[in-house]
Amino acid sequence: MVKVNKKYKDRLFRMVFNRKEELISLYNAISHSEYTDPEELEIYTLEDVIYMKMKNDLAFLIDDVLNLWEHQSTWNPNMPVRGAFYIVEEYRKYIEQKGLNLYGSRLITLPVPQFYVFYNGLKEEPDNVELKLSNAFSTLHPELEPCMEFKAVMVNINRGHNEKLKELCKSLKDYSEYTARVREYANIMPISEAVEQAICECIQEGILAEFLTQNRAEAKQVSIYEYDE
Repeated sequence: MVKVNKKYKDRLFRMVFNRKEELISLYNAISHSEYTDPEELEIYTLEDVIYMKMKNDLAFLIDDVLNLWEHQSTWNPNMPVRGAFYIVEEYRKYIEQKGLNLYGSRLITLPVPQFYVFYNGLKEEPDNVELKLSNAFSTLHPELEPCMEFKAVMVNINRGHNEKLKELCKSLKDYSEYTARVREYANIMPISEAVEQAICECIQEGILAEFLTQNRAEAKQVSIYEYDE
C-alpha cells in the first residue's frame, strides 16, 4: 500500500508560494497592504545552512520588514524556538550582505521581523494563535525578567478557518481546498487515487489549476508518501 508523508503539505506549500507574485499576494492579505510590484520582494529563504543543518520554508524582505513563513501539518508549540534560530541566521546574513559594522559606535538598523506559521493539521485550533518564546522558559525564577522574546502567529488555514483571509488570496484558498480534498478522499480510497482525483477535480474547477497543470507530476509525487490515517 502506498502511503503519504504527513509533511507533504509543507513542501507543497513552498512549491505554491515560491514565486514572488504569490508571495506578495499572500503578504498583502496578511498585512493589509497593497504592494503591486513583486520585484520589491527580496528572497531570504535559508537553504540548508551548512553548519546548522537549518532550512526554513519561506523568508523575504519587503519595505524593511523581514518575513519568516513556515507551514506546519502538525501542531507545534515550539515554533517560536525554531523561529528564533531562523531570525538569528537571517540577521547574520543581512548584516553580512549589507556590510553593517557591529563593532562601530553607530547603531545599525535591522528590518522588523514577522513570523507566521500556516497551520493545516488535524488538531482543531482557533483561527489565529500567538505563541511566544517565553512560554518555553523555565518557571523556577519568576523574579527574573527574560532578556529576549520572539513571537510566532499561527494561522489556521483549514476549511472553515480564516475564510476572509483566503478571499484576499486565491492561492491560499486554493491550496487549502486542494489539501482538504486529498485528506478527504484518502479516507475512502488508496492515496494515489485520492491525489489523482483531487488534482483532476481542482484543475477542472480552476483550483490551483495553473500550478497543478504545470507541476502535475511533482505535485503528485510530493503528495504521495507515508500517509498516516
